[in-house]
Amino acid sequence: MRKLFHRETQSQTWLKRLIKLFTWLFFSLLLIAVTLFSVDRWVSVQAREQLFSQMDQVDSFNVAVVLGTSKYLGKTLNEYYTHRIEAAIALYQQDKVSHFILSGDNAHRSYNEPWTMKRDLLAAGIPEERIVLDYAGFRTLDSVVRAKEIFDTDNFLIISQKFHCERALFIANSHNINAKCFAVPGPSRHSGFKVRIREVFARAKALLDIYITNTKPKFLGPKEPITIEP
Repeated sequence: MRKLFHRETQSQTWLKRLIKLFTWLFFSLLLIAVTLFSVDRWVSVQAREQLFSQMDQVDSFNVAVVLGTSKYLGKTLNEYYTHRIEAAIALYQQDKVSHFILSGDNAHRSYNEPWTMKRDLLAAGIPEERIVLDYAGFRTLDSVVRAKEIFDTDNFLIISQKFHCERALFIANSHNINAKCFAVPGPSRHSGFKVRIREVFARAKALLDIYITNTKPKFLGPKEPITIEP
């Protein structure tokens, strides 16, 4: 009888511990979710006044920074890329932008985001002297900060999708960089839900980079000011 009672007591103890563990896990995950949601909303709200969604809203800028991404996803043309390039071309043709910094990853010889963008802008008739390549735009933080620190421009237009614009502007504002962003459409073939979920974590990482680790661009160096052609 004592053995049975002892076993029941042990089972109850383990059950209580298990309940406590699951309760702790639940509230921990809830806290993380609330924190991520709050950061995500904050990054969106702080950028509202610096976003353009229509071409006629855009003022004239000497420089636009086009944030890089891969042109193809497998064998499929990446709509994130095409919408950014189409917007850059249209802004130039409408005299909204006169010069470009094409910023992206140059991981290896067969993957070169800046050169790929340059090739498409040249094909659209944009003069080569109006284009500057930033091969060290490994992350959004690198692209935005280097535009000021290396290319010596502090009043530029960023071109990307809205969710990306908001994070880029958060980074710019945190570094006292005067920037605006033209938000181009996302993909029409799918919702981009996975990309948007990744963006939630990217915003949390940006917050840590700025306020906790004080992360700097991977490469900095002497200034290379853009020569503005009249």
